Amino acid sequence: MRLGALEAGGTKMVCAIGNENGEILERISIPTEAPDITMPKLISYFADKEIEALGIGCFGPIDLNRDSDTYGCITTTPKLAWKNYNIVKMFQEALNVPIGFDTDVNGSALGEATWGISKGLESSMYITIGTGIGTGIITNGKLLHGMLHPEGGHLLLSRHPNDSFEGTCPYHKTCLEGLASGPAIEARWGEKGIQLAERREVWELEAYYIAQALVDYIMVLSPQRIVIGGGVTHQEHLMPLIREEVKRQLAGYIDTKELLNMDEYVVLPSLNDNQGIMGALKLGLIEYQLEKKG
Repeated sequence: MRLGALEAGGTKMVCAIGNENGEILERISIPTEAPDITMPKLISYFADKEIEALGIGCFGPIDLNRDSDTYGCITTTPKLAWKNYNIVKMFQEALNVPIGFDTDVNGSALGEATWGISKGLESSMYITIGTGIGTGIITNGKLLHGMLHPEGGHLLLSRHPNDSFEGTCPYHKTCLEGLASGPAIEARWGEKGIQLAERREVWELEAYYIAQALVDYIMVLSPQRIVIGGGVTHQEHLMPLIREEVKRQLAGYIDTKELLNMDEYVVLPSLNDNQGIMGALKLGLIEYQLEKKG
């Protein structure tokens, strides 16, 4: 079957056509501007593609409560033009097909769990570390939702004893995003991460904060695998530091077969940066199947 996929990001919208096997047949990228500029382009792309469903992995926060009057809306986003915008309703009215909807990082988690390195696991996490930090969580084989959706990038952390940096998050200062995102690295050290590649102290501190968050996730969610993506992880020496720091901070409290091989527990994405768009294909497929069941 033909499925549409949209990875809706803060700077670009990736549109694709694929199938139920996760195969991507074609794609385009459209800059994210105001809705009245961007949405007609997105709708025009999908309108003549004969898709049977559309999956959307969207920047947020978003409303995923199907009983809510604002289901399908982008809610309190800092991208003010999109605040309270009902993206699902707009596509439903234009395309008249089932619309699957979730966060962009939940989409990436679903892509890896369906076709990638987390396939076959009942519980896994996907974390993206870049301009912002987001988390997607699979538990008992399903994407985790609740009052809203996971906002694990804003997990509150304890500052490293030698770090006086106040944090960049305007809401929490010393949350994971405020201390370890790309902008936090640049604000703390005065240069972008790519220019700091040879400074070990930069990445040891980064690993300290990321590992602290991972230990918290492990204690609460008990994932069978953690996948870390995003621009910050392009520093090849970072992942070994994170793994060692996770072991140190766990302090032997949890003893499982998964944690015996940290190289296979805390891992990089496996789908060549297609995990988000492949996850969106799966979101569309799930919604199609739900509507067929009636």
